[in-house]
Amino acid sequence: MTSRPLNVVELPSTQKVEVYPVELYLCQHNDMESPVSTQFSRVDTIDTVLREARRQFEVSPEDETRLWVKNSDGSCERLRNIHMTVLDACLSPGQVVIMETRNKDGTWPSSRPHVMRNSVEDEELYSGQPGVCGLTNLGNTCFMNSALQVASVSAMCPPLTEYFLNNHYLGELNFGNPLGMKGEIAEAYADLVKQAWSGHHRAIVPRMFKTKVGHFASQFLGYHQHDAQELLSFLLDGLHEDLNRVKRKDYVELRDAAGRPDEEVAEEAWRNHKRRNDSIIVDIFHGLFKSTLVCPACCKVSVTFDPFCYLSVPLPVSHERTMEVFFVYMDPCRKPQQHRLVVPKAGKVLDLCIALAKHTGVPAEQMMVADVFSHRFYKLYQADEALSCILERDDIFVYEVAGAQAELGGSLVLSVYLRERAPPRDNTSDPGYGVVLFGHPLLVSVPQAQLSWDALYSLLLDRLSDGGNSSAKVLTAGLSTSRELHGLLPDSPVPWQGYVKHECMGHAQRGQPVKLRECVELFTTVETLEEENPWYCPTCKRHQLATKKLDLWALPEVLIIHLKRFSYTRLAREKLDTLVEFPIRDLDFSDFIIKPWADMAPVPHKYDLIAVSNHYGSLRDGHYTTFARNKDSGQWFYFDDSSVSPVAEHQIESKAAYVLFYHRQDRIRRPTTACTPNPRPPDAGGGPRGDSMEVD
Repeated sequence: MTSRPLNVVELPSTQKVEVYPVELYLCQHNDMESPVSTQFSRVDTIDTVLREARRQFEVSPEDETRLWVKNSDGSCERLRNIHMTVLDACLSPGQVVIMETRNKDGTWPSSRPHVMRNSVEDEELYSGQPGVCGLTNLGNTCFMNSALQVASVSAMCPPLTEYFLNNHYLGELNFGNPLGMKGEIAEAYADLVKQAWSGHHRAIVPRMFKTKVGHFASQFLGYHQHDAQELLSFLLDGLHEDLNRVKRKDYVELRDAAGRPDEEVAEEAWRNHKRRNDSIIVDIFHGLFKSTLVCPACCKVSVTFDPFCYLSVPLPVSHERTMEVFFVYMDPCRKPQQHRLVVPKAGKVLDLCIALAKHTGVPAEQMMVADVFSHRFYKLYQADEALSCILERDDIFVYEVAGAQAELGGSLVLSVYLRERAPPRDNTSDPGYGVVLFGHPLLVSVPQAQLSWDALYSLLLDRLSDGGNSSAKVLTAGLSTSRELHGLLPDSPVPWQGYVKHECMGHAQRGQPVKLRECVELFTTVETLEEENPWYCPTCKRHQLATKKLDLWALPEVLIIHLKRFSYTRLAREKLDTLVEFPIRDLDFSDFIIKPWADMAPVPHKYDLIAVSNHYGSLRDGHYTTFARNKDSGQWFYFDDSSVSPVAEHQIESKAAYVLFYHRQDRIRRPTTACTPNPRPPDAGGGPRGDSMEVD
């Protein structure tokens, strides 16, 4: 028996010479009936145990492995921290340590879903292009899928993808970071990357990752729709803290610039940032802002330099909005018209009527505006109400009446609902005397002198009969206490139910496109702080509404640009569907960089697009998808949850673009092989679609 050197084991209260080593039983996950007895010192690391297990079972160097310890109750626990000692891991003599080897398709045997054997074999036989892999929608999780696919799970960021594929993350997992997630987010993300790039999956199920995210960020629990950019921000921050190379963060005292040169202050700020934050995420995604605040009272200037992970750039916000309405004339011979109007966002309902009056020739005072829903009036608007209370999806009808008020010049305005008999049920003898509403309701001006049943019948018949040419006849009618006239008509349609489009529908524009450069210029424009967020001036000793200007000092290798499409103000909440024109290649930021690093050679600031996260729909609902460029082939693909299809470059730019990813040209590795599949357009032109539960 070979003698082992005696080790000194440090216990909390004393030091002892180790006489008897710890005997552990090593076995493989697929062969737990043949354990191998091996002895270790208590000061040996788990990495030592792992290397011995790999040697004993002759595991190939390119295969990835991990360890589990079997407890006395039969349960197994992961030995995550390979730098921990046998003593700190509380491994005791006689315990079984299991080595697990990752499958060729990127999964682990212990986490393989319980599916039929034939399904497993079919998936293992599948051979596709690495990275061209969808993500199954678990139920309203398209926001998560889009964030994962642009972050590098499928085809986007080459440096981050290769970092995980080459197992560089294993040596940098930070299990003790109180701001991190014990390495679990990084490991769950690594599993997705390896499965997506194995080439053995058409789509993978991100259920474990979803569970981990919900565990560490309760706002993402459940299956509600969320913002892809918020999930992306959480992911990058979580990966950073899980992989932070700084094991102990020093306290850093922030110093004021105090007139020092920008180069000196910037280098100090970056150095302080790196003392507490040093990870692959910082290496790839972090840049540096210059922030300048000026006090309006004493002109005190405060200059700071702050790191950033992405640029949230505003879109030029128009002070006008486009609204589509239907105008209903009093003359029954004139069909309702559809109009497209440009009105002030902060305007009143009266402004809508004034704009419509220019098209119709009907005075604004003789109009009433209504929201029609399910064939009845949902709301009648007053002239002084704010237009912001009318939503884009509302069906707005404007009626010509004798007066703009309920009582004007001796007249009343009555609402008329149209009803018809329901058809017989199931071909039975039941005559089906139930009635249902149809068409759109009417507002009818009635002189008070004609408020008799006969006059009302005559007026209604004339209103519905297209000037007396229709055979439609009112069968019953009644005037209720709410002054609503209900007409019961035959099932045959009446002529005025159709509408025509006014010529304004052909030439009115919904908004001119803007260039990405304009959004960045807005980002760097001087602004005055809002009252809710004042700045404390150290000279005035009080909060001031200072002016603030952000400038770009240094840009990262991969630049993330978040287009702020969701606008939240005190007046309204809306999504901006402005088309932002962005370049696929040669995005040049040279004009926006105010100063390069002082101790480095000039860095090129030209970028190429590598991914886009899209959002279709409104604030309350919608759908996320992704365009991403495969790092190996250079081909663009469209990712719609589990569906993946090749696309041409001209299909990438759209009003749905939400988050853009650009890679600096000097760091791009050009594809060595050409890939020219037949592109198929994404099924996205028709607008949003709802999320649905998909089975992989």
